[in-house]
Amino acid sequence: MEGSHFMNRDFPSIRGLVQDCQNSDASSKERMYRTFYGYLMGVVLRYVPSSDDAEELVNDSFMKIFKNIQGFIGPEDPDSYARLFKGWMAKIASRTAIDHIRRQKSSFNTEEIEKVEKIPHAVQASVELEVADIMALVNQLPENHKIVFNLHEVEGYTHEEIAKLIDIPVSSSRVFLTRAKSKLRALYALRYSTC
Repeated sequence: MEGSHFMNRDFPSIRGLVQDCQNSDASSKERMYRTFYGYLMGVVLRYVPSSDDAEELVNDSFMKIFKNIQGFIGPEDPDSYARLFKGWMAKIASRTAIDHIRRQKSSFNTEEIEKVEKIPHAVQASVELEVADIMALVNQLPENHKIVFNLHEVEGYTHEEIAKLIDIPVSSSRVFLTRAKSKLRALYALRYSTC
């Protein structure tokens, strides 16, 4: 993968790449796109299961990144700079995906009540899950539960930030996260049960 090779081998060049993009260098923008496309696709696919929609949203995210890159200022430490920059891009991509979902749905159903299946008692604790297995379980969650789960557990947003971002009460964010975790436990148990 070009992106991971680039990231591991030469942290200082990320700063240079960002600075070149801040100076509107077209070849640097293309290089940034190629370098981080896969990373942002992974972020967007947490929210939008359709690869066609995800591709469009990644492209929209890059448009926003390039439009706002002038405002990005990172720390001196190369490792921190790279992490902060990736986090900044991921936040733009996740917000772009959430905006897309909002446009498709007029509002989140905060009244949704879902019964969670009973969890079988015996679950193999030693099963090693691949990322694809985890994503398959997460993708089975109701949409609003999946969004809150990803924002809180993967992206690190607080419930207050989630509430503002997707326009729901803070209490709904907490409820959706609790239900998402409960549903994931049930789905995991059903899939990996030893019974």
